Amino acid sequence: MTITVTYAIDTMDPNPSVELFDTMSEAQDWVADEMQRRIDWTVSHSPYPISEEELDEMRETEFTLIRIED
Repeated sequence: MTITVTYAIDTMDPNPSVELFDTMSEAQDWVADEMQRRIDWTVSHSPYPISEEELDEMRETEFTLIRIED
């Protein structure tokens, strides 16, 4: 069984990242790492401090950009 993960940059992304995994565990690990990488980039490039509430909002937004299919 192949797990396909599609992860867009934003809701209008015409060419999202598509990754294939052998197990759901591998797919979930990749999603967690990639989501953290994207959030870390946003935080490190922000000229303003980011609150926990804003981090939670970023995580929610990132979750909407992910599609996992088996």
